[in-house]
Amino acid sequence: MVDRRKPAGSQGVRVDERIIPVPTSISTEAQAMLHAAVREGAPLNALFATPSPQDHEAWRQMQIAADRYYAETPPEAVKETKGNLETLHFGTTTVHVATPENIRLAECVLIDLHGGALVFGGGDSCRESARIHAERHGMICYGIDYRMPPDHPYPAALDDCIVTYRHLIQRYGANRVVFGGRSAGGNLAMAAIMRARDEGLPFPAGVVLLSPEVDLTESGDSFQTNRTIDVILPNSLMSHNLLYANGADLSHPYLSPLFGEISADFPRTFLQSGTRDLFLSNTVRLHRKLRRAGVPAELHVFEAMPHGGFGGAPEDQELTGEIVRFVTRCLAKSSPSFASKVPNACQTGARQGK
Repeated sequence: MVDRRKPAGSQGVRVDERIIPVPTSISTEAQAMLHAAVREGAPLNALFATPSPQDHEAWRQMQIAADRYYAETPPEAVKETKGNLETLHFGTTTVHVATPENIRLAECVLIDLHGGALVFGGGDSCRESARIHAERHGMICYGIDYRMPPDHPYPAALDDCIVTYRHLIQRYGANRVVFGGRSAGGNLAMAAIMRARDEGLPFPAGVVLLSPEVDLTESGDSFQTNRTIDVILPNSLMSHNLLYANGADLSHPYLSPLFGEISADFPRTFLQSGTRDLFLSNTVRLHRKLRRAGVPAELHVFEAMPHGGFGGAPEDQELTGEIVRFVTRCLAKSSPSFASKVPNACQTGARQGK
C-alpha cells in the first residue's frame, strides 16, 4: 500500500531528458503547426528573452515590435471580414465596435477581450479581432482596447472592462451581453464579472474563456508538466504578471480570479484548453470550481493543442463552431431576431449539465 503522506524531503518526480514527438492523433495541419514551432528540439518562442518587471523601456520596445509584427502579418480571417467598424472613447477607455453585414443576433453584444499576457495585443490586433468575432457570431462586438503596462498597470485594464460593461448593460441589458476572453482576456473577463458583481451590477448572459490566465501565481500542475511542451507558451509568464500587478497581491481575485468567490447564479461558462497548454491547470481547476458551485459550465480539451490553438487547423474550426453554438444558446431568449427560432435553447443546455 502506498503511504500517501509526503515523505520528508520529497521533491516530486524526476523526469529524464527526452524528446516528446508530435503525435499522429491530431490532424495533419495541427501536426505541421507543432513541427514548425520547434527548432533543434526547442520551441522557437523559448528563444526570446523576457525583461525584468522593472525594465519598463524594454517592455515598451517589445510592444512596438509586437505591433509591427501584427501589422506586417495580419491573420487571413481579417482579409475576409466586412461590415462597419468604429472606435469609441469612454473617458480613458477605448473600444472598437464592429457591426457585421448580416446580423443574426439583434440587440445583443459580445465583449471581446484580447490575449497577450496582459501586455500585448492592443491597437490594430484588438480592432481586427472585434471585426472577426462580429462576423463569426453575427452580432455586434465591442473589442476593449484595454490599457496595459508598463505605462498603465493594474487596475487600468480592469477599470476599462467595468466602464464598458456599465455602458452596455445600460444600453442593451445584462441578459444581452456575453463576455469572451482569450488567455489574458480570460483573466479580465472573469475578474470583470466578479468586480461587477461586487459593485452591484447584474451578471451577463454568459462567458467564453479560451485557455484563461486566471491564476497569476502559476500554482497549477501544468505550469510544470507542460513547460516547454507548450510551443506557444513554453515558459513562465511571471515577469509579465509582476509587471501587470505593479505590487498588488497576485492572489487577489481581481488579479487571479481562480481564487474568487463563485456562486450558483454565476453566468453559464464555456472553457477551452489543450493537453499541451501551459494553462491547462487554470482551465480545469476553474471548471471544477464552477461545477462545485452549481454553475452550468462546459469544458473542451483538445488533443495535443498548445496555448492559443493550432493556427487554423480543423480542430480550431471545430472549436469555433462550439463557441458559436454556446453564445447562441446564451442569447437565444434575449435576441428579438432569434428568440422565436430557438425558444428553449438555454434550458436545453442547462438540462444537459453543460
